[in-house]
Amino acid sequence: MFNVVLVNPQIPPNTGNIGRLCVNTGCRLHLVKPLGFDLDEKSLKRAGLDYWERLDPVIWESLEDFKRSLDPNRSYFATTKSKKPYFKASFKPGDYLIFGSETEGLPMELMKMRWSNALKIPMCKDGRSLNLAVSVSVLVYEAIRQNFDRFGECMEEMA
Repeated sequence: MFNVVLVNPQIPPNTGNIGRLCVNTGCRLHLVKPLGFDLDEKSLKRAGLDYWERLDPVIWESLEDFKRSLDPNRSYFATTKSKKPYFKASFKPGDYLIFGSETEGLPMELMKMRWSNALKIPMCKDGRSLNLAVSVSVLVYEAIRQNFDRFGECMEEMA
């Protein structure tokens, strides 16, 4: 369906929950090192429950390695720095939904590859940001909503 990319994630339970989301939505999880935890971390597995064994994430050794493989035209960057709301994007199966670390967000150098695809999740002025797993869920389900008729049997139960 879609590729969910976490650049330098720091909090194991967030990544575990996102892994569970990816299995349940047919998305592919990409983790870009350095990670703020070990992939054997108990809290990562606990949050992902038994889904983690079915996940088969793609692990990138560095941001540079990941960038070399990336098609900027098929990439969307989640950031509080953009003015474009996520629901103005037109997602297609196979697109990359890219998220930064909980503490730093995405590097500007990455988003500048295609700034027009930098997206924000609108929030009230008192809010600063959402939890990473929540943010990933918002974008993934919007992408699914836009393409629901293309997903076949995998999502039939959701109809």
